Amino acid sequence: MHKTLTEHARCLYGDEYRPTPECGQEHREHYFVEELTFADVDTILSMLHELCPNVVDGRLPVWVRNLAYRLALLQRPDEPALLRSAAENLWLHGPDWDDIAAELTQHADALDST
Repeated sequence: MHKTLTEHARCLYGDEYRPTPECGQEHREHYFVEELTFADVDTILSMLHELCPNVVDGRLPVWVRNLAYRLALLQRPDEPALLRSAAENLWLHGPDWDDIAAELTQHADALDST
């Protein structure tokens, strides 16, 4: 059993900065998605920051990054730094999501101006 969401993601997708641990488990992506779905925002952000510290790197699939940010934003919808981080991720992996990235940035700007 993986101890953390980050460990589970590293085991499933690999890590550019550390070797993939040998855990002896059969990996099924849906178990990771279930764990991610119910993770708290700090756990999600920890995984993103550890496995993708420079946004443009990391081996997490784009859909996992997008889902992770979406789940984090559902828990903290009015946190400007998180909104901008999610937008930056979308800008880099768009253009399909450019309109959503722009909305997130505008929302962050509006929160900062209040």
